[in-house]
Amino acid sequence: MSQFTGIATVTLNPAIDQSVSIPGFAAGSVNRVLSEQSDPGGKGVNVASFLADLGFRVAVAGLLGRDNANVFEQLFARKAMTDAFVRIPGKTRVNVKIIDETCQGITDINFPGPAVTPDDLVRLEQSVKGLLAEHDWFVLSGSAPAGVPVDYYAKLIGQLKAAGKQVVLDSSGDPLRLGIAAAPWAIKPNIAELEELVGTPLPDRAAVVAAARRLLAQGICCVVVSLGRDGALFATAEQCLLAIPPEVDVKSTVGAGDAMVAGFVAAKMRGLPLADCARLATASALGALTQLGPQLPPAPVIESLMAQVTVLDLAVSGTAQPESANH
Repeated sequence: MSQFTGIATVTLNPAIDQSVSIPGFAAGSVNRVLSEQSDPGGKGVNVASFLADLGFRVAVAGLLGRDNANVFEQLFARKAMTDAFVRIPGKTRVNVKIIDETCQGITDINFPGPAVTPDDLVRLEQSVKGLLAEHDWFVLSGSAPAGVPVDYYAKLIGQLKAAGKQVVLDSSGDPLRLGIAAAPWAIKPNIAELEELVGTPLPDRAAVVAAARRLLAQGICCVVVSLGRDGALFATAEQCLLAIPPEVDVKSTVGAGDAMVAGFVAAKMRGLPLADCARLATASALGALTQLGPQLPPAPVIESLMAQVTVLDLAVSGTAQPESANH
């Protein structure tokens, strides 16, 4: 286990991810399942799971349905996570992911989560406060279920920053837009979420860079934009890097963005320069793509993937220069 500690994730809307493999899936037809797998998840739970795979101890907080909490509790125990989830009445939602390896497509069927009461949120606030003494990094991930105000992340970011914490936000829609106004340390939208955020299409690399720089100007220290097969952009006030991944055999895209967040936070906690943060974040996402369920391959595989990631320095002039590897 690494000597590094002090990471907590907050997941307002966890889910049990039921992945079913159906080659040649066709809507409106009889489809036969080749294999299925159920994993406790939700974005923050996935981030914590990947961080555990990278050798970190991590705490998990959020709102968890009491009726089917056992599958999450088993995961937390297996990966030595500190369980700070607030239990609420009802069942945690189930997300069905239909994986068609024939066309490498995924169809998501996401159920709603249980309704949340103001009392639940008060208990969650107390649970997060209990983590402040021993955790310096907080990752706030995912959507807000019914009953949670859309500005909840924004208020939580303000409270965590006031306590001197580093906050990473990975959400979408209004929770992301309002959360950005509170200036978290970092955000990680994908390209579609970034386009929704800025209200305009981003047809090329220059447009994505410009959008990221506008967000940096609002007080965010680092903007990570996942670009799918094209890699990811890592932008700070001083640097703007593009990480280009090698081709891998994709088994599932479930949790790849969460693995990128985990790899990025892990690299920052290890004090790595931005180029190596980009390599580890991208290698972690690639590792997740090669697995079924929210888990990473062994460390030597991640190291090998890091060595295959090309990092370009996108200079202000628009010319791209390769960034040397230091790991």
